[in-house]
Amino acid sequence: MPFDLTEWLNLALRWLHLTAGIAWIGSSFYFVWLDNHLKPPAAGEASGELWSVHGGGFYHNQKYQVAPSAMPDELHWFKWEAYFTWISGFSLLVLIYYFGAQSYLIDPAKAALSPAAAIAIGLASLVLGWLVYDLLCRSPVGSHNLMLGLFWFVVLLYAAIALDRLFNARAAYMHVGAMIGTVMVANVFFIIIPNQRKVVADLVAGRTPDPTLGKAAKQRSLHNYYMTLLVLFIMISQHYPMTYGAQRPWAVLALLGLTGVAVRHIFNLRGRGQPTGLAIALAAILALASVTYVTWEKGAPSAPAGNLHYADVAPILATHCAGCHNVNPPPRGVALDSYDHVRAAAARVKAMAVDTNAMPLGNPTHMTPAERQRLGAWIDGGARR
Repeated sequence: MPFDLTEWLNLALRWLHLTAGIAWIGSSFYFVWLDNHLKPPAAGEASGELWSVHGGGFYHNQKYQVAPSAMPDELHWFKWEAYFTWISGFSLLVLIYYFGAQSYLIDPAKAALSPAAAIAIGLASLVLGWLVYDLLCRSPVGSHNLMLGLFWFVVLLYAAIALDRLFNARAAYMHVGAMIGTVMVANVFFIIIPNQRKVVADLVAGRTPDPTLGKAAKQRSLHNYYMTLLVLFIMISQHYPMTYGAQRPWAVLALLGLTGVAVRHIFNLRGRGQPTGLAIALAAILALASVTYVTWEKGAPSAPAGNLHYADVAPILATHCAGCHNVNPPPRGVALDSYDHVRAAAARVKAMAVDTNAMPLGNPTHMTPAERQRLGAWIDGGARR
C-alpha cells in the first residue's frame, strides 16, 4: 500500500486539534465552575476561596478580584492550549478545504467560484468575524452581555446563510466554526493575555493595577465559555449529514447553537445555586425544535417510489458514482460497481448523495436534483433489484 502523506497529516492535525481543544475547553469550563463555587474567605485579602478534593489530594484555591498585593514567584499562563487549538484547526481547514477547494469547498450549483476566490472568501470571513465581534464588544452593546450575545448571534446567523449560498453546506458549517474559533483565540491573544500582562507589570512596578483590565478579560473569557459547545458540535457535524444536509442548514445550526448556549447556562446557574428550571425547559424546547425541524424537512418523500428498480438508477450511479467507487480499494470502503455493493451501501449513498450534496465531491459530473430524488426514491422503495 502506498504511503499517503495527506491522510497521515490529516490524522496528526486532527489528533492535535482534539487534544489541544480538550485542554483549552476543559480549563475554560473549570475556571467558570471555580468562579461560581467560590466562597468568601475566612481571612486574608483574597476575594474568594474554595476547598476541593481530587485524586486523593486536597486543593485550596483562592481568587484575587484584581491582583494580590505582591507577585508570586511562579505564575502559570493558560494560553498555549488556545493557540495550538487554533493553529491545528486552521491547518486542517487549509489542508482539507483549501488544498481541496474544488472538491470540498466549492459547490458549482450554488456559485461559480474559482478556488482562489473561494479561499479568499473563506479567509475574509475569519477576519471579518473577529472585527465585527470586537467592535460589538467595544460598543455600548458590549456593556450588556445578553444584548451583545443577541447581536453576535444575528451576525453568525447571517454569516451562516451567506456562506451556505457560496460554499457546499459542510464547508459552510466548518467556516462558521472557524469564525467562532478565531474569535475565541483572538480574545485570548489580543485581550485576555495582554490585559493580564499589564496587571503583572503594574504589580512588579509597584503600581495599583487597573481593575477594568481584569473585568474586560473576564468578560471575553465568559464569551468563550458560552461559544464552546457550538464549536464542538460543528467539529463533529461532518459525521451527521442530516444537520448540514437540511434544506436550510443554517437554521439547524442556529437551533443547535442556541441549545448549546442554554445547556451551558444551566451549568452556570447550578454553580451559582440559582434555579435552573426555566433554562432546562428552554434547552429541551430548542433541542426538540432542532429534531422536529430536520424531521419535518425529510418527512415527505422527495419523489414517488413507483416501481423503480436497479436498472432505473444504474445509469445515475455509473455517471456520477462509479468513476471513483469502482476502484480497488474503493474510497471509504464503499464500492458501487454492482447491485449487491450498492444495496449494501444504500443508507450511506442516501445520506451523502441524496440527503446532502456531499457526493460526488465538488459535483464535477453535475448530478442534478432530479437524479438525486430518483436515487433516493429507489432506496426508499427498498432498493429493489
